[in-house]
Amino acid sequence: MQNKGLIKFFAIIFAIVSIYQLSFTFVSNGIQEDAKAAANGDSQKELAYLDSIGKQEVFLGYTYNQVRDKQINKGLDLEGGINVILQISVKDILKGLANNTTNPVFNKALDVASQEQQGNQDYLDAFFVAFAKESNGSVKLSSTEIFANRDLADDIHTQMSDEEVKVVIKRKVNEAVDSAFGVLTKRIDKFGVVQPNLQKLGESGRILVELPGAKDIDRVKRLLQSTAQLEFWPTYKVDQMVGVLTAANEAMKADVKTTEEPEAAKIDTLIGNNAQDSSATAKGNNPLFEILSPGPMGSPIIGMAATENVAKINSYLERPEVRSALSGELRYTRFAWGKEDKKNPGVVELYALRGNRENIAPISGSVITGANDSFDNVGRPCVEMQMDAKGSREWEELTRQAYEEQGNIAIVLDNIVYSAPTVSSGPISGGRSQISGSFDVTETKDLANVLRAGKLPASADIVQSEVVGPSLGQEAIDNGITSSLVGLLLISFWMIFYYGKAGWYANIALAVNLLFIFGILASLGAVLTLPGIAGIVLTMGTAVDANIIIYERAKEEMRLGKTLEESIKASFSWKGAMSSITDANVTTFLTGLVLLIFGTGPVKGFATTLLIGICTSLFTAIFITRVLLDWATNKGGNLTFNTSITKNWFTKFNFNFLAKKKIAYIISGLLILGSFASFFTNGLDQGIDFVGGRTFQVRFENKVSVEEVKSVLSDAFGSAVDAKVFGSDDQLRITTKYKVDAHGVEVDEEVNRILYDNLKKFYSKEISYKDFVNTYDGKTVGIMQASKVGPTIAKDIKTNSYWAVLGSLSIVFIYLMLSFRRWQFSLGAVVAVAHDVIIVLGIYSVFYKIAPFQMEMNQHFIAAILTVIGYSLNDTVIVFDRVREFLGGSVKGDFDTIVNQSINTTLSRTINTSLTVMLVLLIMFIFGGESIQGFVFAMLVGIVVGTYSSLFIATPILVDTVSAKEKKAVEAAHNEAE
Repeated sequence: MQNKGLIKFFAIIFAIVSIYQLSFTFVSNGIQEDAKAAANGDSQKELAYLDSIGKQEVFLGYTYNQVRDKQINKGLDLEGGINVILQISVKDILKGLANNTTNPVFNKALDVASQEQQGNQDYLDAFFVAFAKESNGSVKLSSTEIFANRDLADDIHTQMSDEEVKVVIKRKVNEAVDSAFGVLTKRIDKFGVVQPNLQKLGESGRILVELPGAKDIDRVKRLLQSTAQLEFWPTYKVDQMVGVLTAANEAMKADVKTTEEPEAAKIDTLIGNNAQDSSATAKGNNPLFEILSPGPMGSPIIGMAATENVAKINSYLERPEVRSALSGELRYTRFAWGKEDKKNPGVVELYALRGNRENIAPISGSVITGANDSFDNVGRPCVEMQMDAKGSREWEELTRQAYEEQGNIAIVLDNIVYSAPTVSSGPISGGRSQISGSFDVTETKDLANVLRAGKLPASADIVQSEVVGPSLGQEAIDNGITSSLVGLLLISFWMIFYYGKAGWYANIALAVNLLFIFGILASLGAVLTLPGIAGIVLTMGTAVDANIIIYERAKEEMRLGKTLEESIKASFSWKGAMSSITDANVTTFLTGLVLLIFGTGPVKGFATTLLIGICTSLFTAIFITRVLLDWATNKGGNLTFNTSITKNWFTKFNFNFLAKKKIAYIISGLLILGSFASFFTNGLDQGIDFVGGRTFQVRFENKVSVEEVKSVLSDAFGSAVDAKVFGSDDQLRITTKYKVDAHGVEVDEEVNRILYDNLKKFYSKEISYKDFVNTYDGKTVGIMQASKVGPTIAKDIKTNSYWAVLGSLSIVFIYLMLSFRRWQFSLGAVVAVAHDVIIVLGIYSVFYKIAPFQMEMNQHFIAAILTVIGYSLNDTVIVFDRVREFLGGSVKGDFDTIVNQSINTTLSRTINTSLTVMLVLLIMFIFGGESIQGFVFAMLVGIVVGTYSSLFIATPILVDTVSAKEKKAVEAAHNEAE
């Protein structure tokens, strides 16, 4: 081999760089273990420890923060934490750009776009389509009623076409999303998690946020979804609103018939307010006062209500007959609810804000220049704010008016009244203000953080989320390490057992390959996930494939009488093993690339490691193995590529595959028909990735009745709930679609509360809501993992999955047609792959209801299907490459005989590779943990079916589609050679 010295040099340099890059991971992990030991389970102390040494030099002149940034990051399934996709409301942005226009065409288009947005379609594009349809040329986007308004006067004028306006609007929307991304980045930077990750997902208005190690889930969600719309409003007092509420109550009597028990007595007990007027809370037909208790006279609190009645009261207050009771300046009144007091849960206060014609607050949060958490004059946690010069003047005027009128000023954040203090000591100058109320220290820190970062340009909804507890992450790490080590040992043993001394060289190349993979992951700052570990373990199985092809080819050359040196040289030539290795790995690489493009989250981790593994495997198999073999040859050693036991294994195959093609066609046809029959009768278990929903992995102390849990939760949610044993019999996977299309922290908390209230009875020891819902180190019971996928995201995932499968098949068809220069090769390969995919889907359709592990359609399943496509193509290409070689060579016989001989000569490679890969997958299935069992099972079935199809389906189709004329030409050429 030429340039052997250069290859050695690059291999050594690459190995040194990989070790250097990985050293940062080892050092960082050591420091993090020290932090955990020092914190003794207290996450805040752990973060404080790491912060304290963040700028200290800990390794080779690098600070801990720098070392941490260079380590291999662990994904949430290994580290624990929360992963969410936030949808910045493009609809809200468009409304703002149009100055909240009342134009009916515009607003109808917004609603239609929300309803008809297709999978993988941006909302903005859906709006443009809906607007064109609704307007039908009657109104333009550049109308003064829509985007040609005062605020956009510099960008849009009435003479512009719709296409020109679209360009501007797209830019404005992207700027708004960029602004939201910046605001969220500032918030997260101050939150206190190690290595947060934020990414904009294309131009969809979606932002991916990964917070490894985050444990207080509700707190994280509030931080992310708060728009931070801060406003200051003067308020009315209950004295001014009692007449309105009474009139409202009387108006409601006419058409509201109540059948519920009065809530007034319950509320009075909760709030300790015994001074209510008995007539207001008397039992009877008082629709409003039976669920709303008026506040004390002289107070800005208009009333108090149980939280479950808030929606009903809002509907009452918005009715036309109630609004008509508000006359004069009162007609601009805005009703808003206060923040729930943790000391008095279940009750909230109602405020009446003194609105105006423009519905614009006298002072907004835009004047805030600084905010910090502090304590008020009686020691309660609060947030202090500083305003700019303009805000200071406005604040002084607003507080002067409140002082003179003995009124209150409500401090409103995202339409929630945090406090409504009285101005009792005169106007406040200097621009300083304070938010106090029912806070704890953590809440004031988060609120100050949100105010400093600024407001979001539009609402941000969590449309997809995944929560993983650190205990579950550690289990995943342990399972991943176990499956990796066992898989590595078994592969290494097999290679030594089958190939003898040459097997040792293959194992050395495999070890170098693993070093390179992890070194590249560390260099790229990639995130290692459980599917990523699966990709590495699978790479170990496929990495030896190239060595097997090379070794088998060398054995063939030696059987033809060539010397060891000549055989090695021939096996590494293009006519030897290199063309087969190249075609096989390129097709696998292409499917991995499709997976990387269309996959999200952990699936990208799998694709990343798979792609890296393919590249490093090629380098180590082709170059490292060659160097070792040449070294052994030069030493004059006895290298035979087998052992005394395996010397004659798989060498005398003479099976007539083509003679069995009709049987194969019948068997495959029956399997495919059975699969389609099951699709129509049994269907497929579509996971929440495809249909939307919420999934919870809940662990109990002991085995629980699945049917009882399903019954209890179905009654509680008011809709069907699915529950299945997940892994051990003390753990269930619970799925519900309850309010999956509703967003907000309140909805998520409601779902969590329903789960807790109805499942706590299944625990023998009392468990608190906080311990049940939140994640923490050492957690053994409660919610171990939770996922939510909104319907829009689900639609996108399903669309991407279809494109991923179809795209991979199309790309491979084109590549094979270019490589083999015959469309029959491409057709045979693609039909075989389609055959494999249908049968794998059919098996899942038949068995998903009775299998002891999850067999659902989700993103991981699609990753498995694409891996099956890659492997099946790999196997088929190896066979086709030998068919092409024999058809162009001098093998004697008719066309079918030549093809049969070419298949038989590849059987040793096919069996060896299939066995090693299946062995690895079996180890992963047994030791990898329940979270990837379904994923691995799909690949395991696919390998078996793929091996069968490459021999009994792909090649017969190739033969059947070659014309009789071409066959005769091949036979004539071979007869001449004879």
